[in-house]
This record gives sequence, structure tokens and C-alpha cells, in this order.
Amino acid sequence: MNYNKKSVEDIDVKGKRVLCRCDFNVPTKEGKITSDKRIVAALPTIRYLMEHGARVILCSHMGKPKGEWKSELSLKIVADRLSELLGKPVIMAADVVGEDAKAKAAALKDGEVMLLENVRFEKGETKNDPELSKKLAELADVFVNDAFGTAHRAHSSTAGVADYLPAVCGYLIAKEVGIMGKALADPERPFVAILGGAKVSDKLNVINNLLEKVDTLIIGGGMAYTFLAAKGYSVGKSLLDTEKIDYCKDMMRKAEEKGVKLLLPVDTVVAAEFPNPIDGPIEVRTVAADAIGDDVEGLDIGEKTRQLFGDAVKNAKTVVWNGPMGVFENPTLAAGTIAVAQALADSDAVTIVGGGDSAAACEQLGFADKITHISTGGGASLEFLEGLELPGIACLQDK
Repeated sequence: MNYNKKSVEDIDVKGKRVLCRCDFNVPTKEGKITSDKRIVAALPTIRYLMEHGARVILCSHMGKPKGEWKSELSLKIVADRLSELLGKPVIMAADVVGEDAKAKAAALKDGEVMLLENVRFEKGETKNDPELSKKLAELADVFVNDAFGTAHRAHSSTAGVADYLPAVCGYLIAKEVGIMGKALADPERPFVAILGGAKVSDKLNVINNLLEKVDTLIIGGGMAYTFLAAKGYSVGKSLLDTEKIDYCKDMMRKAEEKGVKLLLPVDTVVAAEFPNPIDGPIEVRTVAADAIGDDVEGLDIGEKTRQLFGDAVKNAKTVVWNGPMGVFENPTLAAGTIAVAQALADSDAVTIVGGGDSAAACEQLGFADKITHISTGGGASLEFLEGLELPGIACLQDK
């Protein structure tokens, strides 16, 4: 996939109506936004368009309304917050491609901004319906995609509309693609990847793709126990993907053939059962990875493993991390994930954290500003690591 895409700076936007797909899928509680991080992330692109005389038509989804109007998923609260951040009014359309949106888009003046209603109120959005794509395209002259969080989805507002309008990326996607694309295509070495999370089956293609590229692959989290089982160890009541044991054996063989270091936990924090509630008190002890008793479950990496993984990060020049090392929602079982986040924060390497839980961990721990790049898209960054073509990026014009 060519990652060298045209951006907003490569086209003339003055006096043009620009449809800009953002990711305003913000968390809300009782009708209030609980984190405006995604809105703030979109500001550089929006400001660039405004300052260069574009007539800006923003669109986004929020939640999963499944093609029906749901007042609690209206983007009105986003328009309000956005106008506070921009210091100028954001015109809110009452629909997505209906009469109100058309009239407001047609009346826009240079430098003005409007926001369409939640695109997923339209049934055709998630089906990438060409009729909806056409209607969206009719509102504008140019399409800018700046929603990396949905770049792995071929929807009308992320990919379909690019069939009818010249399409370029905004700053957010340019940054994601620039940093992650370079890390995978031409990394500074040693290149270390750290994978965690619950299931091997979620990361099969990622492991396979990364073994072609990295110098060291580190595996922690729930998925590590299937690898330990593949080494012939007993894993007790730990998470085990029995159907994937042969796959893990193949991957360990592949790593050996390619001269890739594959690091697995050497010790693990175990408990008699999974904590309930998830953040409740729990009694734990640490055992060697080849000595997990039948009556316990592995829930985090142990101290020696934290040291082992940390040392690998210390010597790296590029590090990619996706997925926690244990049940980090529980303070007693968070030490492994904290240790990895700390190792990345202390490292001089280019450090990239793929969205989701790992990103949340870095932010909660206050390490976000010490990481080179925290991806804004969980699913999208995983598919990126798999080496898949992301439809929301593939549809943009090449430089």
C-alpha cells in the first residue's frame, strides 16, 4: 500500500466547499461529553481549512444508531464544544444529506464551518451505499479524510465519497500514516514489537506480519499462555486458545528461522480466580512460567518478565506496542502494563502505541507526552500492523 498520500496542503481549498470526515465519536454521559480528546485532535485540520478560506462541512459518526435517528446520539453537543474550541460559531445541520444540510452547505461563506448530523443516522452509511456517497459528494467540491479511527471501514463517508470527489488526507491521518507507515516499511533498528491482550486469534495476522519485520517480538497478556502451552507448559486455568496451539508452534519455528527473538513471560502473577468485580481486591503470588499450578490462573507478567521486556525496549530504536500485559483494570494486576508503559516512556526510541487499552494505560499513567505517537484508532492501527490496506486511506490521491 502506498502511504505517500496527498494532504490538505497539496490542494487549493480557497472558496471550495470541503467535506471533512472527522472522528467525533466521543464518550458521553448524561448528555455531556466526558472527553473531548478526539475533537481537539481534529482542530489542526479544521483550522488549516478555515484559515485558507475553505467552506468547511464536517461529518462524523457517533455510537451505533444503526440507521435510525436517536436524539442521544445527535452531534449537537459536538458542534457546541467545537465552537467553544474554535472561538466561532459552528453551524449545525438538522440532517445528513437532507434539505437542511443542502441549504446550509450552499449558503456557507469562506472560512465558515458547519457540521452534518451523525452520518450513521443514514442506513446506507455502514453499507457504503453509492447513493449516500453521491449525496454526500454533492454537498462539496473536495473530500478530506481525517478520521483514522474509522479508516479500516469502507463506509460511505470514509471511502465511498472518494469515488465522486478528489480526496486527500488531513493532518491526523497524515501523521498516523507517516509515523506508522515508516515504522513498518523502514524502521530504525533494532525494531521491537510488544503484543498483549486476551486472545491469540485476534492477533494472528499481526504476529505473522510482524515476524517478517521485527528484530524482537514480545508476547504478554492473555495470549501468552497459548504460546506457553505450545512450549509444553501447563497453564492451569489461564486463558487458552486450544485451537491455536499449533499456530503458536509454527510462529515460534518461524521466529527461529528468521532469527527473530521471540520473548515470552518467564514468570507470571497468578490467582485462584479471576477478580470479580474486575477491580476488586485479589490475593496473588508470582510463579515461574513453567510452574503454573492447575488450580490457578495467570493474570499478569511477573517481575523477572517485566525486567526482561524492559531490557529489550532499552536497546531498541523503534518500538510498537499493542495490548496490555495483564488485567490492568485491577490495580494489583497492573504492574506488567505499567512497566511496559514506563519502559516506552523512558526510551530514546521512536515509540508507537496502537490505540485501545495500551493507549488508555499510557494516558492514565501520565506518560502520553513521553511517547512518540499514540494512535487514535484501535482497530485501524491493528489492521495497519497486519499490513492490510485501509480503505479510508487507499481511496486518497497519491502524491
